[in-house]
Amino acid sequence: MFTTLIDCRSLEEFLDREDWVIVDTRFNLADKTAGHRAYLEGHIPGAVYTDLEKDLSGQAGPATGRHPVPDAARLAEVFSRLGIGPDTQVVAYDDAGGSIAARLWWLLHYLGHDAAAVLDGGWAEWKARGFASESGQGPDRPPAAFQGRPRDAWLVTAAEVPDAARLIDSREPDRYAGDREPIDPVAGHIPGAVNYYWRRNLDENGHFRPAQEVRRDLLMALGEVPAEEAVFYCGSGVTACHNLLAAAWAGLPPPRLYAGSWSEWCRDPRRPVAVSARR
Repeated sequence: MFTTLIDCRSLEEFLDREDWVIVDTRFNLADKTAGHRAYLEGHIPGAVYTDLEKDLSGQAGPATGRHPVPDAARLAEVFSRLGIGPDTQVVAYDDAGGSIAARLWWLLHYLGHDAAAVLDGGWAEWKARGFASESGQGPDRPPAAFQGRPRDAWLVTAAEVPDAARLIDSREPDRYAGDREPIDPVAGHIPGAVNYYWRRNLDENGHFRPAQEVRRDLLMALGEVPAEEAVFYCGSGVTACHNLLAAAWAGLPPPRLYAGSWSEWCRDPRRPVAVSARR
């Protein structure tokens, strides 16, 4: 069973397994149909497609972040449609360093389906190695009866954020510092948060760095706080999942997620904002 990462060579060996589901999660916030168009142009053989906003996010509202976590019933419906049953191995991939695929990975683990992994290097690595691809709409997999129960302790609400033992912002350092904010209406970060940019988990080729190196850096960000007591957030609860995947890759207990993240926090003017404190 693969529970964190899988390399391209290993995935290629399992392509014909009926109890494996490969999920293409490519998505572009600036062009929300680009991911599906790219999938139709070429994807890993047998892969199905999921849309970040239609499938992996709940309905956003005036008091939520941009990508709320769907309720368990909605997720079970999506995963059943994808053909994910109790004994299915899931592999997710994207073209963005695993930052979108990690959202699917986290949602599956959140519902107790631990046989889920992210393809290290993603679509770029698959193509670079010359493995087979196909175009057009993927297979209509027979639906499955997904079974899962939320691990509610893994999520925190905005009201619980101020009590976090350690709050870690997963965004780019300049967004954390408030030097720029390209998406949300307010720049800055939640007071008390430290910055651990999710791309630190990757090397210059877009692969996850060795587990021991990632563990070392995450432990520095955690300070004296146990991983399971820390809360990660980002802009909308998506790229923070990359850091949660990195924690699992590094052999750490699962930290918690503030899924509303900065896009929810900054909507309420009564909530405090910090800027220009790079850490």
